[in-house]
Amino acid sequence: MTQRRQTKKEDLRNRLIAAGTELIQEQGLKGLRARDIAERAGSALGGLYTVFEDLDALILAVNSGTLKRMEAALSSAIQSSTGIEDAFADLSIAYLRFALSDRNLWFALFEHRMPEGVAVPDWHLAEHAFLIGFIATPLSRHMPDAGPQDVAIRARTIFAAIHGVIAISLENRFIGITPERLEQEVRTLALLLARNVT
Repeated sequence: MTQRRQTKKEDLRNRLIAAGTELIQEQGLKGLRARDIAERAGSALGGLYTVFEDLDALILAVNSGTLKRMEAALSSAIQSSTGIEDAFADLSIAYLRFALSDRNLWFALFEHRMPEGVAVPDWHLAEHAFLIGFIATPLSRHMPDAGPQDVAIRARTIFAAIHGVIAISLENRFIGITPERLEQEVRTLALLLARNVT
Protein backbone atom coordinates (compact mmCIF):
# COMPACT_ATOMS: atom_id res chain seq x y z
CA MET A 1 0.00 0.00 0.00
CA THR A 2 1.38 3.39 -0.96
CA GLN A 3 1.92 6.08 1.65
CA ARG A 4 -0.88 8.17 0.15
CA ARG A 5 -3.38 5.31 0.29
CA GLN A 6 -2.33 4.51 3.85
CA THR A 7 -2.85 8.15 4.86
CA LYS A 8 -6.30 8.22 3.25
CA LYS A 9 -7.25 4.99 5.00
CA GLU A 10 -6.08 6.35 8.36
CA ASP A 11 -8.06 9.55 7.78
CA LEU A 12 -11.18 7.51 6.98
CA ARG A 13 -10.63 5.39 10.09
CA ASN A 14 -10.42 8.50 12.27
CA ARG A 15 -13.56 9.98 10.71
CA LEU A 16 -15.48 6.74 11.22
CA ILE A 17 -14.42 6.51 14.85
CA ALA A 18 -15.39 10.16 15.40
CA ALA A 19 -18.77 9.56 13.74
CA GLY A 20 -19.36 6.40 15.78
CA THR A 21 -18.43 8.25 18.96
CA GLU A 22 -20.87 11.07 18.18
CA LEU A 23 -23.74 8.70 17.39
CA ILE A 24 -23.21 6.66 20.55
CA GLN A 25 -23.05 9.90 22.56
CA GLU A 26 -26.37 10.95 21.05
CA GLN A 27 -28.34 7.71 21.08
CA GLY A 28 -26.35 4.98 22.82
CA LEU A 29 -25.69 1.59 21.26
CA LYS A 30 -29.34 0.81 20.64
CA GLY A 31 -30.15 1.17 16.97
CA LEU A 32 -26.57 2.02 16.01
CA ARG A 33 -26.16 1.26 12.31
CA ALA A 34 -23.06 1.07 10.15
CA ARG A 35 -24.87 2.98 7.40
CA ASP A 36 -25.50 5.95 9.71
CA ILE A 37 -21.88 6.02 10.85
CA ALA A 38 -20.59 5.91 7.28
CA GLU A 39 -22.96 8.68 6.22
CA ARG A 40 -21.91 10.94 9.07
CA ALA A 41 -18.25 10.27 8.29
CA GLY A 42 -18.84 11.24 4.65
CA SER A 43 -18.13 7.76 3.39
CA ALA A 44 -19.91 5.08 1.43
CA LEU A 45 -20.96 2.08 3.49
CA GLY A 46 -18.38 -0.03 1.68
CA GLY A 47 -15.68 2.35 2.87
CA LEU A 48 -16.39 1.40 6.46
CA TYR A 49 -15.69 -2.23 5.67
CA THR A 50 -12.35 -1.43 4.06
CA VAL A 51 -11.21 -0.12 7.46
CA PHE A 52 -13.13 -2.27 9.95
CA GLU A 53 -14.06 -5.92 9.71
CA ASP A 54 -17.55 -5.21 11.00
CA LEU A 55 -19.58 -2.85 13.19
CA ASP A 56 -18.33 -4.58 16.35
CA ALA A 57 -14.73 -3.76 15.43
CA LEU A 58 -15.67 -0.09 15.04
CA ILE A 59 -17.47 -0.10 18.41
CA LEU A 60 -14.33 -1.58 20.01
CA ALA A 61 -12.34 1.31 18.53
CA VAL A 62 -14.82 3.83 19.98
CA ASN A 63 -14.69 2.07 23.36
CA SER A 64 -10.90 2.14 23.20
CA GLY A 65 -11.00 5.92 22.91
CA THR A 66 -13.45 6.14 25.82
CA LEU A 67 -11.14 4.02 27.98
CA LYS A 68 -8.16 6.24 27.19
CA ARG A 69 -10.10 9.35 28.24
CA MET A 70 -11.29 7.59 31.38
CA GLU A 71 -7.77 6.49 32.28
CA ALA A 72 -6.55 10.09 31.97
CA ALA A 73 -9.41 11.35 34.16
CA LEU A 74 -8.78 8.76 36.89
CA SER A 75 -5.04 9.27 36.75
CA SER A 76 -5.48 13.01 37.29
CA ALA A 77 -7.85 12.38 40.18
CA ILE A 78 -5.42 10.35 42.26
CA GLN A 79 -2.28 12.43 41.76
CA SER A 80 -2.92 14.32 44.99
CA SER A 81 -4.20 11.33 46.97
CA THR A 82 -2.10 10.37 49.95
CA GLY A 83 -3.67 7.43 51.80
CA ILE A 84 -5.95 4.63 50.71
CA GLU A 85 -9.10 6.45 51.82
CA ASP A 86 -8.28 9.51 49.71
CA ALA A 87 -7.30 7.30 46.77
CA PHE A 88 -10.52 5.26 46.83
CA ALA A 89 -12.71 8.33 47.33
CA ASP A 90 -10.97 10.34 44.61
CA LEU A 91 -11.06 7.45 42.14
CA SER A 92 -14.72 6.71 42.83
CA ILE A 93 -15.86 10.30 42.42
CA ALA A 94 -13.80 10.73 39.24
CA TYR A 95 -15.32 7.51 37.89
CA LEU A 96 -18.84 8.72 38.72
CA ARG A 97 -18.24 12.13 37.15
CA PHE A 98 -16.87 10.53 34.00
CA ALA A 99 -19.95 8.30 33.78
CA LEU A 100 -22.23 11.30 34.23
CA SER A 101 -20.42 13.44 31.66
CA ASP A 102 -20.19 10.70 28.99
CA ARG A 103 -23.13 8.53 30.01
CA ASN A 104 -23.87 6.78 26.71
CA LEU A 105 -20.21 6.17 25.93
CA TRP A 106 -19.68 4.86 29.47
CA PHE A 107 -22.65 2.50 29.13
CA ALA A 108 -21.31 1.33 25.76
CA LEU A 109 -18.18 -0.01 27.50
CA PHE A 110 -20.30 -2.47 29.45
CA GLU A 111 -23.30 -3.02 27.17
CA HIS A 112 -21.45 -4.00 24.01
CA ARG A 113 -21.35 -7.73 23.39
CA MET A 114 -19.40 -9.50 20.69
CA PRO A 115 -21.35 -11.96 18.52
CA GLU A 116 -21.80 -15.43 20.00
CA GLY A 117 -18.62 -17.43 19.70
CA VAL A 118 -16.41 -14.38 19.10
CA ALA A 119 -14.06 -13.43 21.92
CA VAL A 120 -13.21 -9.87 22.88
CA PRO A 121 -9.68 -9.25 21.51
CA ASP A 122 -6.89 -9.51 24.06
CA TRP A 123 -5.68 -5.98 23.24
CA HIS A 124 -9.06 -4.57 24.22
CA LEU A 125 -9.25 -6.58 27.44
CA ALA A 126 -5.80 -5.28 28.33
CA GLU A 127 -7.04 -1.70 27.92
CA HIS A 128 -9.39 -2.23 30.88
CA ALA A 129 -6.56 -3.21 33.24
CA PHE A 130 -6.08 0.30 34.65
CA LEU A 131 -9.54 0.10 36.26
CA ILE A 132 -8.24 -2.61 38.57
CA GLY A 133 -4.65 -1.38 38.69
CA PHE A 134 -5.54 2.01 40.16
CA ILE A 135 -7.32 0.23 43.03
CA ALA A 136 -4.77 -2.55 43.46
CA THR A 137 -1.80 -0.21 43.89
CA PRO A 138 -2.88 1.42 47.20
CA LEU A 139 -4.65 -1.78 48.21
CA SER A 140 -1.49 -3.89 48.03
CA ARG A 141 0.15 -1.73 50.71
CA HIS A 142 -2.66 -2.66 53.10
CA MET A 143 -2.58 -6.38 52.23
CA PRO A 144 1.16 -7.09 52.68
CA ASP A 145 0.64 -10.81 53.23
CA ALA A 146 -1.58 -11.26 50.17
CA GLY A 147 -0.31 -12.42 46.82
CA PRO A 148 -0.94 -10.45 43.60
CA GLN A 149 -3.90 -12.64 42.66
CA ASP A 150 -5.65 -12.05 45.99
CA VAL A 151 -5.04 -8.31 45.73
CA ALA A 152 -6.43 -8.31 42.19
CA ILE A 153 -9.54 -10.22 43.26
CA ARG A 154 -10.15 -7.79 46.13
CA ALA A 155 -9.63 -4.85 43.76
CA ARG A 156 -12.18 -6.35 41.33
CA THR A 157 -14.66 -6.73 44.18
CA ILE A 158 -14.20 -3.09 45.19
CA PHE A 159 -14.56 -1.92 41.60
CA ALA A 160 -17.73 -4.00 41.19
CA ALA A 161 -19.25 -2.47 44.31
CA ILE A 162 -18.67 1.13 43.17
CA HIS A 163 -19.57 0.41 39.56
CA GLY A 164 -22.74 -1.41 40.61
CA VAL A 165 -24.07 1.51 42.64
CA ILE A 166 -23.36 3.93 39.80
CA ALA A 167 -24.79 1.70 37.07
CA ILE A 168 -27.98 0.90 38.95
CA SER A 169 -28.48 4.56 39.76
CA LEU A 170 -27.82 5.82 36.22
CA GLU A 171 -30.18 3.19 34.85
CA ASN A 172 -32.87 4.65 37.13
CA ARG A 173 -33.51 1.27 38.77
CA PHE A 174 -35.93 1.37 41.67
CA ILE A 175 -33.14 0.73 44.20
CA GLY A 176 -30.83 3.32 42.64
CA ILE A 177 -29.66 6.45 44.42
CA THR A 178 -31.14 9.76 43.33
CA PRO A 179 -28.77 12.10 41.45
CA GLU A 180 -28.82 14.57 44.34
CA ARG A 181 -27.34 11.99 46.74
CA LEU A 182 -25.33 9.81 44.41
CA GLU A 183 -21.95 11.51 44.78
CA GLN A 184 -22.25 11.61 48.56
CA GLU A 185 -23.19 7.92 48.73
CA VAL A 186 -20.44 6.84 46.34
CA ARG A 187 -17.88 8.71 48.45
CA THR A 188 -19.23 7.11 51.63
CA LEU A 189 -19.09 3.64 50.10
CA ALA A 190 -15.53 4.21 48.88
CA LEU A 191 -14.44 5.23 52.38
CA LEU A 192 -16.14 2.22 53.95
CA LEU A 193 -14.40 -0.09 51.51
CA ALA A 194 -11.03 1.58 52.14
CA ARG A 195 -11.40 1.11 55.90
CA ASN A 196 -12.25 -2.58 55.59
CA VAL A 197 -9.90 -3.86 52.91
CA THR A 198 -8.41 -6.82 54.80
